[in-house]
Amino acid sequence: MTQQGVRWTADQVLALAPDSTSRKAGSKLGTADPWSGTGSSREGAVWGLCEGSGGTPYRTVVDTADGTGPAYRCSCPSREFPCKHALGLLLLWSGGEGATPAGQAPDWAEQWIAGRRRTQEKREAGPTGAGSGPADPEGARRRAERRAERITAGATELEERLADLLRSGLAAAEQSGYALWEETAARMVDAQAPGLSSRVRELGAVPGSGPDWPVRLLEESALLHLLDQGWLHRERLPEALAATVRARVGLPTSPTGPPVRDHWLVLAQYDTPDPKLTTRRIWLYGTASGRTALLLSYGAAGRAPELTLPVGLALEAEVSAHPDAGRQRVSLGEQFAPPVLTGTRPPGMTTTEATARYGETLRHDPWQDSVPVTLDNVIPTPDGASWQLADAEGDTALPLTPAAVSRPGLWRLVALSGGAPVKVFGECGHRGFTPLTAWPTAPGEAVRLC
Repeated sequence: MTQQGVRWTADQVLALAPDSTSRKAGSKLGTADPWSGTGSSREGAVWGLCEGSGGTPYRTVVDTADGTGPAYRCSCPSREFPCKHALGLLLLWSGGEGATPAGQAPDWAEQWIAGRRRTQEKREAGPTGAGSGPADPEGARRRAERRAERITAGATELEERLADLLRSGLAAAEQSGYALWEETAARMVDAQAPGLSSRVRELGAVPGSGPDWPVRLLEESALLHLLDQGWLHRERLPEALAATVRARVGLPTSPTGPPVRDHWLVLAQYDTPDPKLTTRRIWLYGTASGRTALLLSYGAAGRAPELTLPVGLALEAEVSAHPDAGRQRVSLGEQFAPPVLTGTRPPGMTTTEATARYGETLRHDPWQDSVPVTLDNVIPTPDGASWQLADAEGDTALPLTPAAVSRPGLWRLVALSGGAPVKVFGECGHRGFTPLTAWPTAPGEAVRLC
């Protein structure tokens, strides 16, 4: 029998919201007043009818035990994923059994749930049938060669652009404006090198961005030049570093090696929007392996990715690593049980050990912006106009990144600490530390900061 679905906390439900507007609207629907016909199953499905602006209530059903994360279905016309009705229903469900009593799902919900279960079973069984034969290896090789040739042409052109920048002088970059960089980035897209394109766009945003921008421009130009040269001479690199270069340039990778089965604690989840794509990053910690791993999920512009794993839960599952120097990125394989609440916390380190870990990572991947670390016994402390995380038992500290200082999560962290030490998981890099999740020193649930 499938394990009974575990009720989440309100914070874990609201972590699923695609934006602040949906979070606020969903919160208003988290009471019993607008709902009727609510119920839930032992397998983790929740359903209900929500009053709307029309005469017919919206039919809403959520499968919290789906193999790829929560799945949603609502008859409302919203294009958000999940919509406010799904969020409201989950908030109602998180309040206890009385609001969504166990029972048999109505036909409209049962049909959708059964369809999801059949899809999951087919996914777990793997491809079958005549159309599942091996792909044409020779055709795949030719396509890979053609793409490599285009990337090489793009990298060569980019080298000329960087040389022009240095000949003209860094100061001239502020007068030339962003249009030239955008044109160069577009040409990298034509060369099928999205990794080069994104780094070019970041480079174009540096001139005039604040004090010491010429220094940052020179640093980023050097890293981009290093990546270009790595691609152009990739056959001379060790295999692990060559795989990192391929991934940084933008070539897709597939998991390699045997899958690792573990109980994976969901450490953090956050989205990075882009005009064409939303990237969701989910950090996991294997309680048996002691490994920190990264899941990536993507959604079309303006829509949240489908894969969602609420922070603070743990799931027993297999993951497979992708071939790069750090082997942090993984793909999620078979899940053996629905996510459950856990009191497990990842082991921590000092701020000095965190910076040393980042430095060690740069030896294998010079383009790594940050590494995942958990800090033990740190106190959020003002540092002039900014903030830092100071070791409670030492005289060292990590500055917070400018982006972290501007987010509401900073004040949740300060309130959780109250001047006392806390455990904080986040990303440590050359810009500072970005806190993502925190735990109080005493027993307590994870607090999401992003």
